[in-house]
Amino acid sequence: MDYLHNKNIVHRDIKLENILVDTDLNVKMADFGFSTDKNINKLKSYRGTFTYMAPEIKEYNYYDGRETDIFSLGVILFILVVGFFPFKEAMRDEFYYSLIYTG
Repeated sequence: MDYLHNKNIVHRDIKLENILVDTDLNVKMADFGFSTDKNINKLKSYRGTFTYMAPEIKEYNYYDGRETDIFSLGVILFILVVGFFPFKEAMRDEFYYSLIYTG
């Protein structure tokens, strides 16, 4: 992600199904169908996969694509460590969402 973000490209659909690992354990990103390099710090379009999507996208607010990519990576990390999704969708009344945003 750091490489893409330094090139001003955001993926906008980061999920387990779009992460590939080769035989040398190199991680690769796949499916750049929603990616963009235009106005990445002020996006408004509804893109991504529901269970990995940052709340600002669902609320139809302007969002920074880099931040929403990082949010999706956080969901993936949670899944890899704990073994299940942190929430069906990032909503304020979800347990893990409220822990993240209220401290």
